[in-house]
Amino acid sequence: MKNAETTVAKLVEIALRRFGMIEKGDRILIAVSGGKDSTALAYDLAMKRRWWPESFEIGAIHIASDFCRCCKVAAQELLMKSWDIPYVSVDVPIIGRLKPGRSMNCYWCSTQRRTELLRYAMDHGYNKIALGHHLDDIVETLLMNMLHKGELSGMLPVVAYDKYPVKIIRPLALCEETQVIAFAEEKGFRSAACTCPYGRESKRREVRSRIGLLTGGSSVQKRNLFESMSNVNLDYLSVESETD
Repeated sequence: MKNAETTVAKLVEIALRRFGMIEKGDRILIAVSGGKDSTALAYDLAMKRRWWPESFEIGAIHIASDFCRCCKVAAQELLMKSWDIPYVSVDVPIIGRLKPGRSMNCYWCSTQRRTELLRYAMDHGYNKIALGHHLDDIVETLLMNMLHKGELSGMLPVVAYDKYPVKIIRPLALCEETQVIAFAEEKGFRSAACTCPYGRESKRREVRSRIGLLTGGSSVQKRNLFESMSNVNLDYLSVESETD
């Protein structure tokens, strides 16, 4: 393996073990958007399936929307087939579901996709859904929620639902985006990726720039932001006034 692949593979292995993401007999549905992150995730899990101590199965699903047709679905399907990953593409009218007077936004898109992922997973016997969010996505979400919602919350590496018998896992949680990009370029599948046309308007880009200024581009400080989510000191967070 070359350097970038080795780096990502090791960080994913650490995340899988640290957060207990894979258990024996798991059937994991990988959400492949057509982008570099989910493609890198699919490849890595396909490789780990060969030697991981606990046996598990994987499958891949692409949610095809009614507003983005740039995704190179044929190329994506060929990649999944070459890695022996069962693949399906499901058409979802994301814009078509908008109520009158409402405009398209990232939150609406993500909730509709998540609904379809959960539905497909439960209907086809998958107990876990793997998403391609990396460390930068997680740190950005943490800061976005603080700045725009006034709350301390974010993307957890593992999410268990109360209502559904399905868990969300994020195996790329410890990988920085630059590492995933290098991996995708090294393996030659970044050319198969596409970019959401609405992503350019997202608040996430603004927060990403702020994080860059805040950390000075330091990977250590960015990882410290990530680690802060599991080192919460409640004694020094509450701002509620004491009453006599």
